[in-house]
Formats: sequence, C-alpha cells, structure tokens
Amino acid sequence: MILTKYLSLRTKGELDMIDITNAVSDIVNEANIRSGIVTIFVPGSTGALTTIEYEPGLLEDFQNMLERIIPKNIDYEHEKRWHDHNGHSHVRASLIGPSITIPFKDKRLILGTWQQIVFIELDIHSRSRELVLQIIGE
Repeated sequence: MILTKYLSLRTKGELDMIDITNAVSDIVNEANIRSGIVTIFVPGSTGALTTIEYEPGLLEDFQNMLERIIPKNIDYEHEKRWHDHNGHSHVRASLIGPSITIPFKDKRLILGTWQQIVFIELDIHSRSRELVLQIIGE
C-alpha cells in the first residue's frame, strides 16, 4: 500500500531548523500501514531534510559548518543571473538533499535514541512549506 500525506510548515527564514519528528510520527501512526518506510520530500530548491540530535549546540555547529563549507558572502553565478542573493541557499540545499527515508515497524519510526528528523530552511526569507510524505508498506 502507498499513502501520500502532507505536512505544512512556516519557517522563520534562513537556517531555521525545525524538528518534525513528532509530526511525522503522528502521520505514520494514523496511517493504515503497520510496517514499511516513510519518505519525506521538500518540493523546492532551498529547503533540505536530515537527521540530527536536536539540541542547541549541534544546531549551532551545523549552521557553522554550512558557513565554513558554503559561505554566504562569496560570489555565486546564480546571483549574477537572478540577483536574488540566495545562491548559497541553493548550493547548501543541494548538498544536504531534498528527501529522507525512515523505516517504521508496528507504526513506530525506527530512529536512534538521540536522532530527530529535521527540516532546514536555507532560503533567505521566511517561507510556507508543504512537505510530501509517502508512506509505503503493509
């Protein structure tokens, strides 16, 4: 069986990291599927998904890492063409990725003790986002 659901978010802007673990867990729990996988996907090219231990130190470390490997204040060809000042946002989102797949059994996500599912807003403005969840299983 395949079931498609949606999760709406409102972000605060660049580098807003939102723990969506409980929302995803609730959607999986409500589905008529006991075991399988859930794939979460963000339509758009400036949002990303990953897992992390959702605690202030790691959130700051993650943001600092992005600035070290994909700095905000350098020239990007995207900005020369579109003048929207978010070339770094697109590159960061491409590196992290637009989707993540999590297995579940008995309607429970199989995550590590300190592992949460996180949406990362990489665009320079606050955004309304609608994530797509596809739940596949039996």
